[in-house]
Amino acid sequence: MDIILLERIEKLGSIGDVVTVKDGYARNFLLPQKKALRANEANKAVFEANRERLEKENAERRTDAEKAGQLVAGTEIVLIRASSNSGQLYGSVNVRDIVAGLEEKGHKVDKKQVILGAPIKTLGMFDVTIALHPEVHVTVKANVARSDDEAELQSQGVDVIAQLFEEEAANTEGFTEEKDPNAEPGEIAVEEAPAEDDAAA
Repeated sequence: MDIILLERIEKLGSIGDVVTVKDGYARNFLLPQKKALRANEANKAVFEANRERLEKENAERRTDAEKAGQLVAGTEIVLIRASSNSGQLYGSVNVRDIVAGLEEKGHKVDKKQVILGAPIKTLGMFDVTIALHPEVHVTVKANVARSDDEAELQSQGVDVIAQLFEEEAANTEGFTEEKDPNAEPGEIAVEEAPAEDDAAA
């Protein structure tokens, strides 16, 4: 389907561009969200008549988004989660958690603006993109940790998961199992009972 874009859309085009998209994408997303119009003669005339106003409104929205972006950019949100010793979370961190974390810091963000490729499933520091406007994207940091102390370490650049592995390796280093030189391979070593002579003596 051919459509006229009413705002800049990444990988498609800018305001006023006539582009071809899949029918489903146009019908289910672009048209109902008022991001585009069907490209027919009547709509082209309507768009041209309103182009100046649309471009002005878009510029105003972009300016507002840039101001908001300066406040949000670089914000670090701490998300405390339970995890296994290998750093795998029990559950995951999703878009809702990011929105809630930013709200706690006083930043109002819509969940549609949070671009999170996939839910976060491990401990660590993650960059999350916030699209405040089609032309204004900022990055915030999601600090996923098991405690406030760990979050503090991660903020300072410490790799908590690597540290966990090092500690685990150090704890098992001095531990070696006693081997019975006479045991057959696969046989469990058995402590020999003291000989009767020794017991009697």
